[in-house]
Amino acid sequence: MIENPQLEVCLSPALLSLYDTRETIVVIIDVFRATSTIAAALHNGARAVIPVASVEDCIRMKETVENCITAGERDGQVAPGLQYGNSPLEYPSDFIKGKTLALTTTNGTRLLHMVRDADTIVTGSFLNLNAVCQYLLKRNKKVLLACSAWKDRVNMEDTLFAGAATTLLRGHFTIHCDSARIAESLYAQSQARPSLLDFLRDSSHYRRLSGFGLERDMAYCMTPNQHPVVPVYNGKELEVENIMGTL
Repeated sequence: MIENPQLEVCLSPALLSLYDTRETIVVIIDVFRATSTIAAALHNGARAVIPVASVEDCIRMKETVENCITAGERDGQVAPGLQYGNSPLEYPSDFIKGKTLALTTTNGTRLLHMVRDADTIVTGSFLNLNAVCQYLLKRNKKVLLACSAWKDRVNMEDTLFAGAATTLLRGHFTIHCDSARIAESLYAQSQARPSLLDFLRDSSHYRRLSGFGLERDMAYCMTPNQHPVVPVYNGKELEVENIMGTL
């Protein structure tokens, strides 16, 4: 009998070295807000998203990449020198269509650049939850759901997404990973609350971003399946992978 491919969850970038990413599809998760912004920008017509490690490198993209918008944050706020922030609501189709978004963030783009030797790197958020899970089912390869966390500290929202994805994929993957089971248990607890956002109101990152007046951003980021795209990293840029089917 052929065993299903393995699914694991990494709860923090600080734990990434403990996982073998060879021949693995790694899903980068940064719900508040990098991977949500990536999904929104690409679904709304961005040509590509370039994940950039440093603010300085991101600023330089404006001079070297045609029709480029520089964007991102440090510690939740727009970084000095960048044109725009890290909000999925900043990139409607009438603004972003046909443009390239150079994006640098505190956690998500950092983790993406940390991954080595993966078969494929994609980005996931609640905004594209079903599309990402359908892609993983179609590919039928080992999966690592990698949470960006907050400066290496485990956070609720990324763990919650990992739990939602694990729940949807259970039965199609072999799951012997305690982190995956922890994430799935957290997601199950959230289903007893009025909404995913309500479940997160006491979390550290919700309180942090609320201090900057970003409640609307967070509410949007916790709304599933608004942007049914799969952003795939080609080593330089994130572009849309076409995926058909429903869960």
